Amino acid sequence: MTDRQKFALLKAASFCAYQERTVKETRQRLNDWELSEEETAWVLEELKAQNYLNEERFARAFAGGKFRVKRWGRLKIRQEMKLKGLSNDLIQKGLSEIDGDDYEVVLRDLLEKKAKGLKGEPLAVKQKLVRFALSRGFESDIVWELLKTMGVEEEQEE
Repeated sequence: MTDRQKFALLKAASFCAYQERTVKETRQRLNDWELSEEETAWVLEELKAQNYLNEERFARAFAGGKFRVKRWGRLKIRQEMKLKGLSNDLIQKGLSEIDGDDYEVVLRDLLEKKAKGLKGEPLAVKQKLVRFALSRGFESDIVWELLKTMGVEEEQEE
C-alpha cells in the first residue's frame, strides 16, 4: 500500500463516515482525486471491508429518511435510488423500511394540508390534489382511493 493509497483511504473513509454513500458516489469522488483504476478499486474494497461502505445500509437509510423527512412517496424514492446506481434488490430492501400504515397517514396529512389552501370547483381541487400527490411520488391508485375516503368534493362545497 502506497502513501497515496493510504491518504485516499483516509479521505474516503471520512467521506463515507460523514453520511451513508453508494459505491457510485464514492467512485466518483475517488475519480475526482485522479486515482488510477487499480487504486480506486483497492480503496473501494477496503472501505467495504471496514464497513464504511454498505449499500444495503445506505438504501435503508435513504428510503426511510426521504419518507420521514421529505415525505416523498415510494415512486420518487425508487427513482432517486436508481439514479444513485442501486440494484433493484437493494431498492426493494430500502423501500421495505416504509411502513404501509405510516405511508397512508403521511399521504392523508399532505393532502389535507394542501386542500386547505386550495379554492375553486371541487373537480379542479381534486385534480390539483392528485397532481400534487403524484409529484411527491405517491402511487395514483392509493391517491384516488384516499381522496374517495376523505370526501374531498363534499369538504370543498361547504
